[in-house]
Amino acid sequence: MNRYPLWKNLLIVVALLLATVYALPNLYGEDPAVQISPRSVQLSDADLQRVDAALKAGNLTPKRIERQGEQLLVRFDSTESQLKAADLVRKELGRGYVVALNLAPNTPAWLSALGAKPMYLGLDLRGGVHFLMEVDMDAALKQLRERTVEDMRGFLRGEKLRYLTVGLEGEDLLVRFADEAERDAAQKAIGRQYPDLDLLLREEGKDSFIIGRFTEKAVLAERKAALDQNITTLRNRVNELGVAEPVIQQQGDARIVVQLPGVQDTARAKEILGATATLEFRLVEGSPVDWDEAAKSGRTPVGSRLYPQRDGGSVLLKRQVIITGDQIVDAASGIEQQSGSSAVFVNLDGKGARRMSEVTAQSIGKPMAVVFIENKVETVEENGQMVKKKSVIEEVINIATIRDQLSNRFQISGLDNGNEARDLALLLRAGALRAPIEIVEERTIGPSLGADNISAGVKAAVVGFIAVALFMILYYSLFGVVANVALFVNLVLIVAVLSLLQATLTLPGIAGIVLTLGMAVDANVLINERIREELRNGNTPQAAIHAGYERALATILDANLTTLLAALVLFAFGTGPVKGFAVTLSIGILASMFTAVIVSRAVVNQIYGRRARIKSIAIGGY
Repeated sequence: MNRYPLWKNLLIVVALLLATVYALPNLYGEDPAVQISPRSVQLSDADLQRVDAALKAGNLTPKRIERQGEQLLVRFDSTESQLKAADLVRKELGRGYVVALNLAPNTPAWLSALGAKPMYLGLDLRGGVHFLMEVDMDAALKQLRERTVEDMRGFLRGEKLRYLTVGLEGEDLLVRFADEAERDAAQKAIGRQYPDLDLLLREEGKDSFIIGRFTEKAVLAERKAALDQNITTLRNRVNELGVAEPVIQQQGDARIVVQLPGVQDTARAKEILGATATLEFRLVEGSPVDWDEAAKSGRTPVGSRLYPQRDGGSVLLKRQVIITGDQIVDAASGIEQQSGSSAVFVNLDGKGARRMSEVTAQSIGKPMAVVFIENKVETVEENGQMVKKKSVIEEVINIATIRDQLSNRFQISGLDNGNEARDLALLLRAGALRAPIEIVEERTIGPSLGADNISAGVKAAVVGFIAVALFMILYYSLFGVVANVALFVNLVLIVAVLSLLQATLTLPGIAGIVLTLGMAVDANVLINERIREELRNGNTPQAAIHAGYERALATILDANLTTLLAALVLFAFGTGPVKGFAVTLSIGILASMFTAVIVSRAVVNQIYGRRARIKSIAIGGY
């Protein structure tokens, strides 16, 4: 009656073993580390030797240096050594490498080989920085109007419609014509080409005007596009900081929240997030021999300029710009059909397409370069004071040969591999902010405060667990011990699932775990009271155990499912900490139903199920 089949017992044991393995990494803590990633070139043994030499010169002894794919991870015992090492390595390696501060998990190799990782800690537990950024929507809409004005001029010329001027009047586009007939013909063409504009007619003296005003739908779409593009750009820039589980999300209709757990170098974070970047396409001048000569002599041909290449060396480019990055609508990496090599497919707007078509028609067989231009504001120390210095970084990220006349869609070939193609598509698609952003709020949470929060949260969980455990033992005797075993297993399962999902644990998440502990033992209270009731009704101990678990199940399911629905609603409509609370609460509810009903029953079966007849059971006086 009170016995599980062997397969069910084995299944429970396997589940508990797996939970234990995947919960273990959270016990090993983290090391302050410096993460080194090359921007374009591959990591070499020489880089490792340079890093090691720089650390030795600074009298720094790392805990260990690890090579992880195309990254170096240098671990230290203290944050002081970590910060000093980061400065030394940056000076040694230069701009070709990204040097980021990080907290690296100290998980043993045998656990890492099994795919076991610790769960991420949120900003309130790990420390880090919080930024609230506001997107300048007026600037985004102004850029939209200016782009449309430029595009409309080319469109009217292409349609052979004569106009006097195309410009802006406040928030309206104003097109002036010499006579009504030309204006009426242009009105129909503009209406077809620009469906997002509401067109009005106006007369002033001898001149006729078309006034174009963007529809409310078009304005909302541009605002959303500016916000989405900036979020994408910020997310890509955050990757430079080596941040585990950053939070980058929309707040309202014009603001972005950026949370960077574990980041201690706040100045660098602000510099990277606030940097503005753009792209330019230019024709290449001369041959590699000419480039070397110009680099050595410092003299360049008339109409040309020398640019550095990202992977080393210099290249001569014509001063005339073909198109800029703000004319790129989309970019995606893929495979070139003819050669099967990696390529990037680019889509341009109308103005960019016409310009690209004109230039490439006359330049087939010539190389074209993509120049990445980034404006940075760096905080440096001068005369004992921190000052901000602006710098412009210009580098050629790709050179490809023009094979055919290009238009609104073309491909950039000549790339080494798929990774380079994806990186280039990323830069083309999200290298620049679509609209300016301003940091309106900044908060820094130190690692010590995060450690205090962890200590307080763990203390609350431990005190709560001990209080519940003592009550259960005093009130339910052996069945109270069984309930405590189920409660501990429940805690291990929650930690294991959070680690497997690589979820972020926050202070509200710890509150969810503490709340779950109380709710988990509640299911065992229901079962134990039901068993007591069956014993009072004169049932045998074996029958009472069986009936107690069977008849309490419906009540447990009802109570937990209603709470689970509430947690799902919190997850669906909440943000940030509320979501963290909802996640841990949901996992805890599901784990508590498993441990209270199945795990505790398996333990009771092992204690009492092996005996056919028993006179009494230890359930607090019965």
